[in-house]
Amino acid sequence: MSTPLNINGFTSETLGWKAWLDTVQLAQASDKQIQVLEASHPQAKVSDYYLFLVHQAEILAHRSDAFNAIMYAPGGLSRAERELASTVVSCVNGCVYCASVHAQRFEQLAKRNDVIAQVFANPATAGTNAREKTIVAFSIDLTLNPDKVDAASIQPLIDVGMSDAEIVDLIHAVAIFAWANRLMLNLGEPVFPT
Repeated sequence: MSTPLNINGFTSETLGWKAWLDTVQLAQASDKQIQVLEASHPQAKVSDYYLFLVHQAEILAHRSDAFNAIMYAPGGLSRAERELASTVVSCVNGCVYCASVHAQRFEQLAKRNDVIAQVFANPATAGTNAREKTIVAFSIDLTLNPDKVDAASIQPLIDVGMSDAEIVDLIHAVAIFAWANRLMLNLGEPVFPT
């Protein structure tokens, strides 16, 4: 792996996240809460994010099902491109934690971080090729102006060769991060390495 990026307050370093409100203590968690944590993410039992959200276990279960289906389902948009879109949305929304996680995942999948450096520097001009530029631009538009996205907004995606399944995956990735970023930004804060 390359040296972590640190540009404009965004980083590809591994960050922690601390909840501002009380989290569920594992020793007091119900069987249902433990089950949902175990199904949500490999690190859910040690993550303040999941340990806070599991206060409402049923909602976390649905959130985790949707998130995992959107980000990890086979077919459609490549995993790396889903991670790129997620990083863009997170930067536009100012979610340093989510941007760091998904920047790292992009780099792991794509074996490069050039476009991530561009996203951190200026999302509006990011992309190493026409397809990336179009994914980035659409991700920004859908994040900032969801009420203005229309058929003309989708046409550039078609023009760079994206299939209907890829376009739907892109929209899902952008949408789930509109939600994920707001949870992260309003329930706690990133913890930087010391």
